[in-house]
Parts: sequence; C-alpha cells; structure tokens
Amino acid sequence: MTYANLKIVDLEVVDVRFPTSVSLAGSDAMNPEPDYSAAYVTLKTNAAGLEGTGLTFTIGRGTHLCVEAALCLRDIVVGRRLGDLTSNMGGFWREIVGESQLRWLGPEKGVVHLAAAAVVNAVWDLWARAEKQPVWRLVASLSPQQIVSAIDFRHMRDVLDEEGALDILQRAEAGKAGRLQTLLSDGYPAYTTSAGWLGYDDDELRRLCQQAVADGWDAIKLKVGQSMADDRRRLAIARDAIGPDVALMIDANQVWDVDKAIHWVEALSEFSPLWIEEPTSPDDILGHAKIRRAIAPEIGVATGEHCHNRIMFKQFLEADAIDYVQLDGCRLAGLNEVLAVLLLAAKFDKPVCPHAGGVGLCEYAQHYSMIDFTSVSGKLDGRRAEHAGELHEHFETPISIKRGRYMAPLDPGFSVRMHPDVISTYRYPDGEHWVSGRYATGEAQAMAT
Repeated sequence: MTYANLKIVDLEVVDVRFPTSVSLAGSDAMNPEPDYSAAYVTLKTNAAGLEGTGLTFTIGRGTHLCVEAALCLRDIVVGRRLGDLTSNMGGFWREIVGESQLRWLGPEKGVVHLAAAAVVNAVWDLWARAEKQPVWRLVASLSPQQIVSAIDFRHMRDVLDEEGALDILQRAEAGKAGRLQTLLSDGYPAYTTSAGWLGYDDDELRRLCQQAVADGWDAIKLKVGQSMADDRRRLAIARDAIGPDVALMIDANQVWDVDKAIHWVEALSEFSPLWIEEPTSPDDILGHAKIRRAIAPEIGVATGEHCHNRIMFKQFLEADAIDYVQLDGCRLAGLNEVLAVLLLAAKFDKPVCPHAGGVGLCEYAQHYSMIDFTSVSGKLDGRRAEHAGELHEHFETPISIKRGRYMAPLDPGFSVRMHPDVISTYRYPDGEHWVSGRYATGEAQAMAT
C-alpha cells in the first residue's frame, strides 16, 4: 500500500481507569489494591476513519503523568506522513526515545519510556490498519532486513549486533509458512493468572482453579509472598484442585530479599512450581542469578515485566539469571524494543513468556508471542503467553481464548482499541463512573475542578 498522502494530524491522550480494586482482581503481594488503568493514545490522520491506537498500562494513581509525558512526544509525530515513519522505523524510534530534553528523565526508563511505548505502538497500529493486517501478520510479512532496521542496537552490540540478528531472522524464514498455518488453526499456548489473585479467599481460589482446568487450561499461576502459612495453604488447595499434571507457577511480585526468596521458594518446592516469578527487586540482576543457582534445575526463575529496556534484558541473559523472559511491551518502549528483546532471548535460547497481567496487555502479548514464533525463535517449547481474564469486554477486538490458547487475531491493528463509550465512562477524572456514586474519590473531584 502507498501512504503518499496519509498524514498524522493530531495526537490525543486520555487517562482511563477501571476500579479493579473493588473486586481485588490484579491483587498481589506488592500491589494489594490496583485500579487497572491506561494512558490511551490516539493518532488522528487526514484519512476518514483511519486512526492509530496505543496504550501504556498503569495501576491507578499517577496515570496522568504518563498522559502528560505522551503529550510531550506529540510534536515528533504530528504533521508526519506515515510512510516516512514506516520506511525508517528505527530512526523514528530513536527520535521518540532520544528526545533531547525528555531523555534526561530516563534515560530509556520510567514514565517517559512508558509513554513512548504508547506512542510507538500507536504508529505500529496505524501501519497495520493501513495495511489491513493484524500487527503479528504485518511483522511476519517484513523481511529480516526490515526487522533489523527497526531496532536500535546501541549498547547491545557486544552481545548481539545487526549481523547476528539478521542471521537469527534468516534462519527463522525456513518453515515460516507452516508456523503461520499452525497459529491460524491451533492458536498459541497460554497460562492463566486469573485464578490466583492474592485477594481471593480459599473457596474462590478452589472454584477458579477447578473451573480453569475444566476450561482447558494446562498452566495456572498463583500470587504468593505475604505469608508463608497462607502460601502453603493456598498452593495445597490449588494443587489439589488442578492435579499433578497441570503446570503451577508462583509470582512474588518483587516482595522478597534475595536470601528470603531462596528460603521461601524452597519451602514451597513440594508443590512443584514450574517457576518463581519476580522473586526480588526487578533491578537486582545478580540477585536473580543467585536465586537461580540455589533453586535450579527443579524450579525456574522468571522475570521481566519491570525490566526498563533491552539493556537490562541483555544483562539478565548474559548473567544466566533467568529461565523465562517476561517482557512487557508497555514497560519497554513499544514493539521496536520488543523485537530487540525477542532476538536477545533467541540468541540465548530462552523462552519468551510475555507479561500480560493488566488492561490491554493480553491484547498486546498475543502479538508479541506470535511474532516470536513466526519470525524470530520459530519455537513453542517452554513458551506460554500470560492470560488475565479481566476487562477484555472493553475492547473492540478482544482476545479469543480456546482451551487455554490464544487464537490468532485476524482484525487489523494491535487489538487495543477501546469502545468509545468505555472511554467516556471510565476516563479520569471526569468520566461518568468516577464522578458519580460510591466510586467518586477526593482525588477525582479535585482533578475535575
């Protein structure tokens, strides 16, 4: 398709928040009462009905900071032709991430990097919609050279340079057509987190685990970390409900020190967890390596949802500190940086299991996993994309799960466009939901005035 006259004419950002703290969906040891939220970006164009959508995930207060950061990136994209961006996606990404004054607030981390993810992914969404393809199929149609050109290899070349990345991608070309058909017919393997939120009582935990198995899930994750006695009781309930053959993962959400993590995981080892996720500070690469040495090979270490950038993943992989790469395309600066991490993981032969515990993250994660399978690693072994069952009804093209697998999305774009009435209801602080009834907060009222 030619984009000669397709121009981005505006960038709009909305703070959208959902009151998940009421049901405790999303609750864990570090975040007991999250309100799943998003800084929601829309790129307007001069073509009627053609827009690009991106979002970055947060858990409530502070989302407006991501909104303001995204607005600071507005001038980089508004007035640009889509074809000028897509013909040099690597250069566009460097413009966004390397903006000379905003870069000081990172660099390549924090609120600005989160906002960059929303803007970058909105451009990919717009490109895919213009091509009338889902993003995963768009990337599968790109040549290895085009994919390499979208990636910033700075600070990576001592481990993976352009030539090495091109070699990985060229090897993945063999059998790609068959893998595309596999995705279309069978979908992509997943695991569910929705049965195991920490705020659920024992009866709800048992019911949800039993229901998950009945629905075809062969892998389930539980939140742990607040109380050893509670964890042992809850894991016993879960293991009894799901049986010995369903994979069981545990997630501490960064709550432990290194030595405490080793002790705690060893105490839970009788329940045969496949991995411990985020056992300590997400920045402590050497701490993760120490934990991994202590619990391997019986239990793996998984992390990545709070890895700021590709450089952190490079170090985790170099240090042999993780077994499962849990990248998050909103914590990273969008799909360009996701591609870099997929290639790093392929070089070290580590499975990618994207983080998706948040509004819109499942919609994103399915594309990342399918890109990895079709165009990068070419593998399914050890790989499962996370699934959380909340809030999908708010999207125009929500995920489709069948028997514990993501079915390949067929609609154009990145799958994160919300229904207009959802935006008007849950926009913060002036949406109908937040200014009325028992959900109205002092913060919302103050911001609204």
